[in-house]
Amino acid sequence: MDYSLQQKIQEAVPLLQKSAFTTAFTGAGISVESGIPPFRGEEGLWNKYDPKYLEIGFFLSQPEEAWRVIKQIFFDFFGTASPNQAHLTLAGMERRGMLHRIITQNIDNLHQEAGSTNVFEFHGNSKKLVCLACYEEFPYGMISLDTLPPRCPHCQGLLKPDFVFFGEAIPQEPMMKAYDAAGRSDVFLIIGSTGEVMPANQIPPLARQHGAKIIEINPEESNYTQHVTDIYLKGKAGEVMKKLGEALFAPSLEDN
Repeated sequence: MDYSLQQKIQEAVPLLQKSAFTTAFTGAGISVESGIPPFRGEEGLWNKYDPKYLEIGFFLSQPEEAWRVIKQIFFDFFGTASPNQAHLTLAGMERRGMLHRIITQNIDNLHQEAGSTNVFEFHGNSKKLVCLACYEEFPYGMISLDTLPPRCPHCQGLLKPDFVFFGEAIPQEPMMKAYDAAGRSDVFLIIGSTGEVMPANQIPPLARQHGAKIIEINPEESNYTQHVTDIYLKGKAGEVMKKLGEALFAPSLEDN
């Protein structure tokens, strides 16, 4: 491991150990090592797919066409992804009382699959479908996608993945939990978020304004690094979180 990274991890560890309230704020970069590409950037999905398929107006007017692309991206492809070391380390921190809230921009459900329970999804969750007529929710595994668009088994209404499409509002609960966390956190851990997507990108600066120490993990500098971040841990999320977890969870002399 790079010495400067090791040194910075040693700076981050006591902050996390002393923190009375720690929040993890995660973006697409945390799931890349699980095989899920980001939406933006050189390898992003928007270089392969037209974003119009996730516009709410297009979905409502042409649901069959939209669902063909949605099924390919979020169910045939994303459905095979598993949590990586970054997700698992965050779950371990929560079990040990070192992490109190996860605010995620991701819709892949990998935090929950890793064992985290206090997760608030800014953009919803692809593993649930909601009926646009009766508002009943269904785990995606309960609904066949052999015929598109899928219909509600109760009322035959159109089913939509329960994540935020372009043109839709952010759900109220995760928004409120994010602002609350920004005001309460002693440490705010940014993982895999570039800071390009509004309104989520407003949360880390708000946490800093309220006195939180900002620890950032990203392979390259983000919009946060120079203006918001206190400790920048350069590297892939899984690799850096594994090292951070090893340092955090190591038994102290007091434990012996």
